[in-house]
Amino acid sequence: MLAVDRRLRILEQVAEDQSIHVSDLAVRFGVSEMTVRRDIRRLERDGFLKQTYGGATAHLTRSFDLSFDARALHSAREKRLIAMTASALVGDARMLYLGIGTTVEQFARYVPVRPDLTIVTASVTVASLLGTRPVRTMILGGTVEHEELTCIGPVALATLQRFRFDVAVVGVAGISARWGLTDLSHEDAEVSRAALARSDRTIVLAHGDKFGMAASSVVGPATVATVIVTDGGVPADERAAIEALGVEVVVATPAAPGAHAATAAGRA
Repeated sequence: MLAVDRRLRILEQVAEDQSIHVSDLAVRFGVSEMTVRRDIRRLERDGFLKQTYGGATAHLTRSFDLSFDARALHSAREKRLIAMTASALVGDARMLYLGIGTTVEQFARYVPVRPDLTIVTASVTVASLLGTRPVRTMILGGTVEHEELTCIGPVALATLQRFRFDVAVVGVAGISARWGLTDLSHEDAEVSRAALARSDRTIVLAHGDKFGMAASSVVGPATVATVIVTDGGVPADERAAIEALGVEVVVATPAAPGAHAATAAGRA
């Protein structure tokens, strides 16, 4: 079992039982107790758990649903590579919009922050990740969607009308040459459309399995993206079709973002 799969199972058990025990997990996974402790330390560091003597409990000081947190572990390595690569594309932007989704959350961990940078986001999770860093962070407000912890509705849309963004960084549920950028929620898609319409450049973060997929709500045509950052799992025909529209596709590789990873580690 891969470490990321093991950690996902740990989160699932905490979500169900509210606590776990190292010895029980070691037997269940067929690994040493030291391996399980390392997994727990990693999950605690990322804010998912609170370590206790002999195990761990749900992080009661954090209100995010553990099942949502567990989704962040799916393809976590690829999402980190995408985020680190995209962080180098922000340039000298001073007004930055961050959308929603687990890949955007990874981006929030690596974005180079500066005192003159303002970041506006629709995500409660992203705002919490940026809130303790030396950057001006603003959240749209409005109605909070219960499952994804995103700001939606007329108040969020009205707030967006106050800003112009140098760069918007968004995730998608699907992306294709035919249907463009799509999302699962009409309300989230509406907020994304409004944000992209007020941005000079758009960086789309999309795991390879999102290519060729189309969710129910259209955010905009593929050409609304200035650049799409993805991993190596992109179907060649779909990539070619999107590039034929004039959209740049950047594939993140382990070698490319190494320097950014080191920089991010130094900021953490």
